[in-house]
Amino acid sequence: MPEILDGIGKTIGDIVNSPVVQVGARLIFIYIVILWIATAYWAFRDMQQRSDNAILPYLVAAGIILFTPFLFVFAVWVYKIVRPHEKVGEVWERNLAEEALLNEVEAVQHCPTCERRVDQEWIICPSCRTRLNRVCPNCSRLVGLDWSLCAWCGKDFERRDAVPAGMIQPLPSGMEATGRIVAQAGGATPAIPAAIQQSVRSRSSQSRATAAQDPLPER
Repeated sequence: MPEILDGIGKTIGDIVNSPVVQVGARLIFIYIVILWIATAYWAFRDMQQRSDNAILPYLVAAGIILFTPFLFVFAVWVYKIVRPHEKVGEVWERNLAEEALLNEVEAVQHCPTCERRVDQEWIICPSCRTRLNRVCPNCSRLVGLDWSLCAWCGKDFERRDAVPAGMIQPLPSGMEATGRIVAQAGGATPAIPAAIQQSVRSRSSQSRATAAQDPLPER
């Protein structure tokens, strides 16, 4: 029995010590070392694409290097478990897609009161009767309620139109203080308000009473 074991050991020793096996073992070891370094570089590049932190890629590569060429496979498994699932570019693309979807939803006009879809050319919501737009008095085009001037014709909604000087004429005797506006078309005069008429009448009566009490001196 010992002779058999010695013969087996000698045979195994001869195989291991043969030049072919030695060269093959060295080639395998070199291949493992190259794979080990390549895996560390892959982890470094992969972490750069998955995180904005500049230190994490170096830490990941150093961790794989520390696991030696014989245990780096376990380090790769651990890295795949704890690494971010999405790359930075994929996150950006997803955010852009969500923003584009939100912009499409916001582009569809809704009533601010009942939140129902409305047309951009509607003036009043047919559901809740909320005013949506208004008509420009100058060009008769739809304008927003919050517009300070018309974007089509430039009319300023916050500034009142001044009355031309030629349209203001003095009133007859006894009504000079009030004045009146004479319309250019047809020469028609608008009715004087009742309050103004009453004020003029009271002033006229007072002036007559004063004249009656204080007659002019005789010459």
